[in-house]
Amino acid sequence: MRQIALPLSPASDSPPRIVVGNANAAVLDALSEPGQWPFRTAILTGPARSGKSLLARWFVDTGLGDAVDNAERAGEDDLFHRWNRAQETGQPLLIVSNRRLGSGEGDWRIALPDLRSRLGAALDLEIGEPDDEMLAALMEIHAEMRGLVLDHSATDYLVPRCERSHLGVERLVETVDRLSLERKQAPTMAIWRDALIETKGGAQKDLDN
Repeated sequence: MRQIALPLSPASDSPPRIVVGNANAAVLDALSEPGQWPFRTAILTGPARSGKSLLARWFVDTGLGDAVDNAERAGEDDLFHRWNRAQETGQPLLIVSNRRLGSGEGDWRIALPDLRSRLGAALDLEIGEPDDEMLAALMEIHAEMRGLVLDHSATDYLVPRCERSHLGVERLVETVDRLSLERKQAPTMAIWRDALIETKGGAQKDLDN
């Protein structure tokens, strides 16, 4: 499983890393070739905690283009200006949103017709849900960031039983870490089980039965 390290931030002892797997490999490939984007613009969406902001930061830090994070919260006039600037300068623009562009319930609805039509022509990029291999890699990196030891026996047990999402894995590792600290012991099978119950009701999926 491949990882991409971002530049070290002043407040961190280790750089944040992006795990590249089934959920985001195609997105990363497209981000690496912004010259192929229609109108030099792409819109990136995906599940909560799936690394959208990290990918936007990587895109900017590597000099591939400009980015607007949480674009659904930005002013439409400002977004229209950024789109126009991308056309004028030739600098690709990555727009990151927590909601897909559309008119349905929960969609990112744009009132400004000119902006709506222009963003509607942008390249649509979406991060998917992780498979087993990526779930294990995400568990390991979240554990490492917390100084928590989760060996292969832990991930082998947890992956088939956990919530199958980026956010679910992050919450699970956070819960394992908290329970381990509360009980003043390294993570054990009992802690893994209790963490699953807290985060998902994992006892219902206990494959030992």
